[in-house]
Amino acid sequence: MTITAERTTTRPGTVLLLTSGATFLAFLDTTVVNVAFPALRSDFAGASVTTLSWVVSAYAVLLAALLTPAGRLADVLGRRRLFLVALGAFTAASAVSAIAPNVETLIAFRAVQGAAAAGMIPAALGLVLFETPPERRAAAVGVWGAAAAMASATGPSLGGVLIELDSWRAAFLINVPLGLALLAGGLRRLPRDVPTGHQLPDPIGTVAITVGVGSVVAGLTEGSGWGWSSWPTVATLAGGVALVALGLARSRTHAAPAVEIALWRDRTFAMANLVSLLAGLGMFAWLLCGPLFTTTIWGYSILTAGLAVTPGAFTSAIASMVVGRRVPPRLQPVAVFVGLALFAVNGFWMYGALDAEPAFLTVWLPAGLLGGAGIGAALTGLSTIAAGAVPPQRFATGIGLTTTARQLGGALGIAVAAVILAERGVTGPLGFREVFLFSAIAAAVGGVAALGMVRLGLPTARPLGRPWTSWRRTV
Repeated sequence: MTITAERTTTRPGTVLLLTSGATFLAFLDTTVVNVAFPALRSDFAGASVTTLSWVVSAYAVLLAALLTPAGRLADVLGRRRLFLVALGAFTAASAVSAIAPNVETLIAFRAVQGAAAAGMIPAALGLVLFETPPERRAAAVGVWGAAAAMASATGPSLGGVLIELDSWRAAFLINVPLGLALLAGGLRRLPRDVPTGHQLPDPIGTVAITVGVGSVVAGLTEGSGWGWSSWPTVATLAGGVALVALGLARSRTHAAPAVEIALWRDRTFAMANLVSLLAGLGMFAWLLCGPLFTTTIWGYSILTAGLAVTPGAFTSAIASMVVGRRVPPRLQPVAVFVGLALFAVNGFWMYGALDAEPAFLTVWLPAGLLGGAGIGAALTGLSTIAAGAVPPQRFATGIGLTTTARQLGGALGIAVAAVILAERGVTGPLGFREVFLFSAIAAAVGGVAALGMVRLGLPTARPLGRPWTSWRRTV
């Protein structure tokens, strides 16, 4: 099928700016709340640590669970429509979170934020890829990837600044004016796209996969608190796996599957999903323990700890743009390998050199600069590879699957980090160093897997539809 876009005067750069801004907000809220945990404990003194942890987990669970069906929904209903609805819901949920009178309300609307972010992310990148000419698509992905990578890396520092200046509520309130500005710009400037015209995804399969993925992520997130052998953990994980299996089984034969398993027949796309999971495994464990190490072991304030990760955020953004603009598609797997190798060096360095005595200039700063550059290059390369391995009408679906893999890896990485810290304690550097070692090993394995994509070649979407050369776009 040939995809034809409506004639529009909107510049691709405007689309990129609006969608990258929304993507920044979505990924920012995956980490910005981490440094607010002490302030939340102070304000909600009656709530247990387990209950408060859902302020962080509710967002991650709904984001990971809904990314895959949201990606397909964006392709079917229209990327612009889903993007604007999700952005509006995200902004409204942020406003309610900022004024939440109790922890239950905060958790509920954090879940709404996560669900809305799941709709924004695949729809945003789908708009960017569809509206950008093929010869400029890699550079556009680089800019989009820079926004996502910098948001994840700057979350702790921005959160520290906001909490220091006001309170934890400011971490949510800042989303409101930014979200409204992006929504107004999107309503005026985003061009209307043409949906594929396919049926909505199988509702039973969609619910099964959504609830199943959510249960798996919840089990991994809460397992250390519930106990890994306790019945809630076992039941949550086993039930989640069973539901995902049911949804995938229905997707093999359903006319409008919840997950287009056919995309995984492309070996490049399947490998990109695997590498994304491994990258998330190492990255999220590091992002959780980095600020916690500096506050607990080195005695940094929340603001200082947040600012300590900022240099890595800048190198992450720079690496994302360089990879997107300068690296040709056939060399993107090499960029992913190099990026994950740099992140692995960061982890091994911290494992071997960090101690109770502060060493910001000699250890933390140089290792963080390498790690930030590495993760920026890797994530941008993976987004480009995933987009190059699917036909244009499945952009959002493909990105949804790849980002889900990364979020699931992140949930597992956080669970492993929690287990290590529970075993070793948080009063000394040993547990944190072992988490950094785990992050390094995960990144190294991901780098080796990325080398497997070099032999596969790009793009490889012909088994799923027409080759790239047959896609005509009128502007």
